[in-house]
Amino acid sequence: MRRKPAELRKSDIVEAVLVLADRIGPDRLTTNDVARMVGITQAAIFRHFPSKSDMWAAVGETLSDRMTTVWAEALAQGQGDPARRLRALIAAQFGQIERWPAVPAILHSRELAVSNGPLRDTCNTIMLTFRAHLADCLTRMKADRALRPDLSPQDGAMLLIFLVQGLAIRWTLGARTFPLVEEGSRMLEVQLGLFAGPDSGDPAIDTPQAKP
Repeated sequence: MRRKPAELRKSDIVEAVLVLADRIGPDRLTTNDVARMVGITQAAIFRHFPSKSDMWAAVGETLSDRMTTVWAEALAQGQGDPARRLRALIAAQFGQIERWPAVPAILHSRELAVSNGPLRDTCNTIMLTFRAHLADCLTRMKADRALRPDLSPQDGAMLLIFLVQGLAIRWTLGARTFPLVEEGSRMLEVQLGLFAGPDSGDPAIDTPQAKP
């Protein structure tokens, strides 16, 4: 059997970590678990990644690359329309979580952050970048008078991040019985309705009714 090139094997290992982090939790995952799933020995893991911290750092870089790509695609959809860009960003984030359910647990794991400095730094950068994108959209919406004048775009961005995190937890704990992107988009409209306030006069922001 021919050996896979090193970069392909590294990619296999990272994908296995993402799958197993969802199945058993990122804090409980071991290199033995990863080796079994990939079909190699534990020693082979360390040939590609000198330490477990290096393996997690590669996972963080992969998540950063994927999110950067989907955010760029989302932002490109709504050029000139900040509300559309905001909706696309939130939908893209929920889409990433739906595809890789371990993402929230990895991004917000205290145990991983304490023991893996490079992963912690990458996760912080991911969250700060996402927040900056959201705040920029809200700033532009506020300039268009689509938001209440007393709303800080930075505060609004944090509230939207809390919405994503909270709904992702609800989805995970609820055995994923509802479509995350669809429900996330509905809840975003509720939040935007609150952001708009009673005097915004923006007919484009509707508050959808909760599903029975």
